[in-house]
This record gives sequence, structure tokens and C-alpha cells, in this order.
Amino acid sequence: MKTRLSNRELQILNLIIYEFTTSEIAGKLFLSTDTVKSHRKNLLNKLGVRNVAGMVRKAFEFELFNPNLRTQFINN
Repeated sequence: MKTRLSNRELQILNLIIYEFTTSEIAGKLFLSTDTVKSHRKNLLNKLGVRNVAGMVRKAFEFELFNPNLRTQFINN
């Protein structure tokens, strides 16, 4: 991994793993869709991957997946 991920990037990464769309992530985290897209772009760069599949692979490889996160957002 190129650099450390911020807490917000970790949140977004985990929501991507749970198949939330950019719009859904924006709504749940009270962000604009452009901000979420910017975080996605930063994640791709920091993880050194080209697409979401690579992002998910690296998340598991580096143990960045938080299985408890979904319960925080499931009803929101």
C-alpha cells in the first residue's frame, strides 16, 4: 500500500465491499457524490489498483475489511 488510508477512506472502502453505490454511500455519510468519487479515486491510487475488484482484493489482503460496519448503516 502506498500510504495510509484515512478513517473516511476506510469507511468508504468497506461500504464499497458491501456493494453500496456511490449515491448510497454519499447519503449514508452525508457527503456529496463528487466527494465519494474523489475518495474512490484516492483509494485506487493508494492501494495501487485499477478497479473495484482490485480494491476489494487489497482490502482483504491488508485486512482492511470491517464486518461490523454494515450493521451501522443497514437501517440508515
